[in-house]
Amino acid sequence: MSPRPAPAPLLIACALGIEQFALRRRERVTTGGPVTVLRTGMGPAAAERSVTRMLTDPALREAAVLATGFCAGLAPGMHPGDLVVAEETRDPRGSVPCVGTELLKKELVRAVPGRTVHTGPLTGSDHVVRGHERADLLATGAIAVDMESAATLLSAVRAGERPVAAVRVVVDAPEHELVRIGTVRGGISAFRVLRSVLPAFYEWHRSLLLPRR
Repeated sequence: MSPRPAPAPLLIACALGIEQFALRRRERVTTGGPVTVLRTGMGPAAAERSVTRMLTDPALREAAVLATGFCAGLAPGMHPGDLVVAEETRDPRGSVPCVGTELLKKELVRAVPGRTVHTGPLTGSDHVVRGHERADLLATGAIAVDMESAATLLSAVRAGERPVAAVRVVVDAPEHELVRIGTVRGGISAFRVLRSVLPAFYEWHRSLLLPRR
């Protein structure tokens, strides 16, 4: 009997040091494959460079890729600490469909009870979005915006066929604009939520290893 192939690893990409810190936990959940948390740096160009470079590593060549961190909500009624599960990411270069959106939503509801989980398109920007720009992006159908997810997933699929997803925590919203993450209650709330999401990511990754019917 031939040995079973090694499970594909999981690459979790975030932009900021505070996001990477939130994703570090002493408790590790077995997923069947190794997990790497990559800090890409801020902005689409930095995300593209970092992810492309990481996926040239033979150990990560077939990795599933999940983009995460903070985002700006676009829809009225969103609050800091809400979660966004992307159905697709998009930027001017194109869109990338996400895998396992419904499973991620279910697992996030379990991991962070009481928090609202939104699903829909997640759009990319090369700068922090303010004021009227929110309404303009909402009119395109997007429900949230960040600077790295679209570039991360586009770079991932260009490097080879693989499952990809994006989950973001709303750190500011139309009625709750944020000035600085560390000094505003909304930023602290979003940080606490981001600390709690890893079990959902691990379950998403584990589901990719199950045989398809």
